[in-house]
Amino acid sequence: MRRLMRSVPARPGRRGLLPAALPAALLIALPAALTPLAWADAPPPAPPRPAGAPVPAIGRAWPVGTRPLVLRGWEPPATVYGPGHRGVDLSAPPAAPVRAVAAGRVTFAGRVAGRGVVSIALAGTDLRTTYEPVTPSVRKGDEVGPGQVVGGVEPSGSHCGAATCVHWGLLRGETYLDPLSLLPPWLLGRGPSRLLPVMP
Repeated sequence: MRRLMRSVPARPGRRGLLPAALPAALLIALPAALTPLAWADAPPPAPPRPAGAPVPAIGRAWPVGTRPLVLRGWEPPATVYGPGHRGVDLSAPPAAPVRAVAAGRVTFAGRVAGRGVVSIALAGTDLRTTYEPVTPSVRKGDEVGPGQVVGGVEPSGSHCGAATCVHWGLLRGETYLDPLSLLPPWLLGRGPSRLLPVMP
């Protein structure tokens, strides 16, 4: 065995190649294997993105009536898919006119899950409003002004039980916001802010 090993001639240049290549490979692989990320837990998920800028009070009309009864208010979900109420339910009789609260362009007018829906992108904003159940009187692409009729309340398809109502929604991207924030105080029936005397 010893004689066999001695009889194998060394190849020129191979002796210097191996020692030089091995440390280079270790220098590349070793730091990557020893970095904290190699054994640390996955980083926590990023916090949810903020909804963005405040909603401008650009509304000039209620969707139905002059000051309808709010049957159920906006209840934001704790998570994207969590329970909540992603809009406001407004009491309205069947066939009552449904109006655009502000100027915009109709992005959808049709049926979703058996209910009529109208969606309007509000001019000069990244917001859109939705109204359902509504029989649309407008088509996709129509420009509408504040207070313009976009449809009529459907007698069925409401989720308000025995009462008929319009579910009014407001979105920025895929984030639901409180649609009542579109209405200025004078339209909500709230007077201007007043300073009261401080009681001693």
